[in-house]
Amino acid sequence: MTITVGKDTANTRKTLSVGDQSVAYYSIPAAEAAGLGDFSKLPAALKVVLENLLRFEDGGFSVSVDDIKAFSAWADQGGKNPREIAYRPARVLMQDFTGVPAVVDLAAMRDGIVALGGDAQQINPLNPVDLVIDHSVMIDEFGNPRAFQMNVDREYERNMERYQFLKWGQGAFNNFRVVPPGTGICHQVNLEYLAQTVWTDKDQNGEEVAYPDTLVGTDSHTTMVNGLAVLGWGVGGIEAEAAMLGQPVSMLIPEVVGFELTGKMMEGTTGTDLVLKVVEMLRELGVVGKFVEFYGAGLDVLPLADRATIANMAPEYGATCGFFPIDNETLRYLRNTGRDEDRIALVEAYAKENGFWRGADYAPVYTNTLHLDMGTIVPAISGPKRPQDYVALTNAKSAFTKEMEETFKRPMGKEVAVAGEDYTMESGKVVIASITSCTNTSNPYVMIGAGLVARKAAALGLDRKPWVKTSLAPGSQVVSEYLEAAGLQDDLDKIGFNLVGYGCTTCIGNSGPIQKELSDAIAEGDLVATSVLSGNRNFEGRISPDVRANYLASPPLVVAYALAGTMDIDLSSEPLGQDQNGNDVFLKDIWPTSAEINELVEKTVTREAFISKYADVFKGDEKWQAVETSTGETYDWPATSTYVQNPPYFQGMSKDAGEINDVVDAKVLAVLGDMVTTDHISPAGSFKDTTPAGQYLLERQVPVREFNSYGSRRGNHEVMMRGTFANIRIKNEMLDGVEGGYTKGPDGAQTSIFDAAMAHQAEGTPLVVFAGEQYGAGSSRDWAAKGTALLGVKAVIAENFERIHRSNLVGMGVVPFEFTGGDNRNSLGLTGEETVTIEGLSEVKPLQELTAKITMGDGTLKKITVKCRIDTAVEIDYIKSGGVLHYVLQNLAKAA
Repeated sequence: MTITVGKDTANTRKTLSVGDQSVAYYSIPAAEAAGLGDFSKLPAALKVVLENLLRFEDGGFSVSVDDIKAFSAWADQGGKNPREIAYRPARVLMQDFTGVPAVVDLAAMRDGIVALGGDAQQINPLNPVDLVIDHSVMIDEFGNPRAFQMNVDREYERNMERYQFLKWGQGAFNNFRVVPPGTGICHQVNLEYLAQTVWTDKDQNGEEVAYPDTLVGTDSHTTMVNGLAVLGWGVGGIEAEAAMLGQPVSMLIPEVVGFELTGKMMEGTTGTDLVLKVVEMLRELGVVGKFVEFYGAGLDVLPLADRATIANMAPEYGATCGFFPIDNETLRYLRNTGRDEDRIALVEAYAKENGFWRGADYAPVYTNTLHLDMGTIVPAISGPKRPQDYVALTNAKSAFTKEMEETFKRPMGKEVAVAGEDYTMESGKVVIASITSCTNTSNPYVMIGAGLVARKAAALGLDRKPWVKTSLAPGSQVVSEYLEAAGLQDDLDKIGFNLVGYGCTTCIGNSGPIQKELSDAIAEGDLVATSVLSGNRNFEGRISPDVRANYLASPPLVVAYALAGTMDIDLSSEPLGQDQNGNDVFLKDIWPTSAEINELVEKTVTREAFISKYADVFKGDEKWQAVETSTGETYDWPATSTYVQNPPYFQGMSKDAGEINDVVDAKVLAVLGDMVTTDHISPAGSFKDTTPAGQYLLERQVPVREFNSYGSRRGNHEVMMRGTFANIRIKNEMLDGVEGGYTKGPDGAQTSIFDAAMAHQAEGTPLVVFAGEQYGAGSSRDWAAKGTALLGVKAVIAENFERIHRSNLVGMGVVPFEFTGGDNRNSLGLTGEETVTIEGLSEVKPLQELTAKITMGDGTLKKITVKCRIDTAVEIDYIKSGGVLHYVLQNLAKAA
């Protein structure tokens, strides 16, 4: 690949010699010497962005000298200067749930460019793209030695159409690689193998250039790699596709919150306990749209695995990213994971030469700061609905009892007998205990800790309770390598934590079915069943349709809760069970020491293991190699496929952009509350045959057993439209006490969101959605915006938006608005009977305030001021074109 960089008008391009290497680079000290400003006090995270602008300045890339000078002003103004800039990441990372629809869009754009008289080869990624298939394995089989192979076999049966399509994309597009199923989770593969910390490429003159490794990803937890000093964050597939096609990421220079870590973790605590406290603190502060950078003496004793755990959960604390600067621990990790020694030497030399190194004198300016003494961290969990709902382990039992009384409004102890078993089900019992997700399975300290808990428990005769579905889904094959080398996989197997696959599994709703008798008992008694997982998300309806309360915990605590079998226990003081002699066994009896864990990590987590497991990372197993697919520049869309269909976005479009249409006499599709997540808007898990999506599949002779999940069918807009606003726990306040994807149709009768939207579309009626705070929190899934647009929603009016979803709405041509002046859905008394008009959009400016005219159900008129959250000038162009991909396609067609 060749990168195109700007001219060197400020003489900032220098040469760096490291051993036998000689590379060009863009020097921040040289920019200072050239009079562009004082950048010495910038946080390392912002220096990465600054270098990006230096590299592209004055090369026809929408970067000016004033943009660069703005970073000096940022430091002078106490960490604030929200100037719009054009940022270009080095590469793009995808997973298959979000990657399939992105590749579908690229394939559709090829059809679109041909229809507009262009060449299909105009649609190709200009930046490297890696897609890791990690979201498709589902836990059908568990707790036995056959689980892994049987789940893999079912994965291929369910997803063959998708895999054929991705293989076509791998052959059809340049700069596009696919990591096959069964390899690992994309963020862990990125951390352990793909990321380089300092990237190199040839420029248009054939000269090698070094620059910070940066990326955007179609998964919100792309942020994990910030633990390795690689600046990256999640974007919607729409925005990622634009970045692939050379469109810059339009952003405002962010505020940067400095999070100082001091002290040292106490015996018995884990990196998971630390990150759950960090999430709570940063959510309380409020960091949406901001960078967070971690600094302080505590970093000197914080392993990179723990840093990656903290960086991973940036979406949970609401930040764009959680960044750790380059230091000695960065180099140690690069070396231990098999990176080339020349690369490691370049990382060190470049970081020190260009001001990215965290040394003893590192003291940048921050917009705001927080402080945490890691010596105060205690074992903890978070739940039952949000990652920021932190609960110290000593308070977990009482907190759950309180949740039962106040949130779920159910008494504890209601029992229902399970047919054919010698136990009863009751509220609080743990029916899913899963060691899963990128957050913790990349961390050998907590994974080996979990194995040691299992070893000690098994030696005392303890086992998981029979109603607990246990699973182990490592983030990469390296994890299995060191668990097996330590003999710990055998111990985990003894208590039911057999390998079920390499992928996200439970964390994204692929937990698979629980035992039917259990499911029936939960439904019969209207019980609050629980899950405990080592993941990052526990939103309502995400993990399993049978589970109402979900808790995040470290892998060792997941094992402990599987042994206990209930949330109605104080693990700090009550016994988990009895040993062979009838003696009580407490958590302290089976909890490993830090010395035990560290000894095994040092012994088994080796450089050789990483080199071996990643040697053929793109090759795949025999199953992947046997996948047959079509060839050709454009995709031969299978007419009967229920997984991959040509979307309607680009059909019939012209080469020219239009104007932004006013919202006139729009009806209300939904009135939603606070913290409505992208899981609520576009669920990823399973669905029933009674839903619109289920009915669609049944009409096409797809049996219920083959429904798979919403996430797996993201390549078919017909399924996804029907799944929009269809989460089983979403509450539309237009209806009284009703859960699920329902609203009022044009006739006022209750119906599904999809059917109502189609009825309004048939009448030519535009739609709006009202919502509360933190609208669109959670995953970066673009279908939350795509589905909204395809249902005919022209505007969303909320109290505030999470960053990625706001961007995605704009990218699909839906205008986001925020209430102002204290107005909200409650103060206005909205019922859903209203009609809404917002005029002046044809001349709207970024962040302009407009008047929304709301005609109430009784005919009275209310006028309120709303802020248009089209944030930048280029976003106005996107909306005019109908979305960001339409904008790119029109520009390419004009250039043809």
